[in-house]
Amino acid sequence: MAKETSDILAIDIGGTGLKAAIINPGGQMQGERVRVATPHPCPPDLLVETLAELVASLPAYSRISVGFPGVIRHGRVLTAPHLAPDGWDGFPLGQKLSARLGDKPIRLINDAEVQGLGLIRGKGIELTLTLGTGAGTAVFRDGELMPHMELAHHPITRSKTYDDYIGEAAREKIGNKRWNKRLKHVIDVLFVLFHYDHLYLGGGNTKHVKLALPANVTLGSNDAGLDGGAALWRLKNFHESEEAPVPRKAKPSSKTKPPGKSRPPRKAESIGKKGKA
Repeated sequence: MAKETSDILAIDIGGTGLKAAIINPGGQMQGERVRVATPHPCPPDLLVETLAELVASLPAYSRISVGFPGVIRHGRVLTAPHLAPDGWDGFPLGQKLSARLGDKPIRLINDAEVQGLGLIRGKGIELTLTLGTGAGTAVFRDGELMPHMELAHHPITRSKTYDDYIGEAAREKIGNKRWNKRLKHVIDVLFVLFHYDHLYLGGGNTKHVKLALPANVTLGSNDAGLDGGAALWRLKNFHESEEAPVPRKAKPSSKTKPPGKSRPPRKAESIGKKGKA
């Protein structure tokens, strides 16, 4: 008989890497986390299989938390701009991943929101800005998660969105010095927009931040995307319909194109609690 556990499988899906770890209900990591590069392109079925292989060696868990780089509604993906151009619209990732991992209860939301849950203090207006392949945001009021806004795809200049302006492609093109100047501008714009009490910067590119940050702006741990998986199960305003999507039969669409060839998933590597993202 399998040992009963209250531990949670926390999965952080990124445009560059897929990370997973077992955490307890308090958010403490149990053992090492594992990571594998995100396949490109990454259609839905490939992501599900890659994640299944990634977590196969991890200890037992009773529930699953997932952060996804796109818009999520009731366990279904509405957008996945950093994974693949086709096949994601309406895909029931919560249902499919739960079934693939043994029909465990699952909660699935945007990755910036999960990171925020691992960083916020629960007082006032708090904002998370994740710096990675793109730029994700999440807003909280007194610890309560507010409706998701895709600021990443909102224009911050006449020709550039937040993703274009401070995403990884921009940083590689313009260099860290100019990228930091752009980040300062974004921090200032977000304050005018939200008048936040505190802003948390998360994601893999926080290691490139070389700014003198205001007192109400903090660099967050890169493990927050996993640690927040426990807080996701403590959310009081999380709807049951989001936690357990109703299975539906997929209808064929003439507009849907085949995903084409993708690279096979790489072997997962254990990177420990303080490994690079």
